[in-house]
Amino acid sequence: MDMPSNVGSADRVIRIAAGAALVGLALAGIIGPWGYIGVVGLATGLFRFCPAYRLFGISTCSSAHR
Repeated sequence: MDMPSNVGSADRVIRIAAGAALVGLALAGIIGPWGYIGVVGLATGLFRFCPAYRLFGISTCSSAHR
């Protein structure tokens, strides 16, 4: 199954940064295990695909990247 990109550049940077921060804080024991939810942000940012965006018909990508 081909997954077209639906996460744009700015959205991607925010997802990766926030995801990495959450995972880092969880690993350091600062925020607890719920911080591992940052893995979702990392994955959606790295793969440029968000299943929730697809469900709701949202895309932050420019048309050139779809």
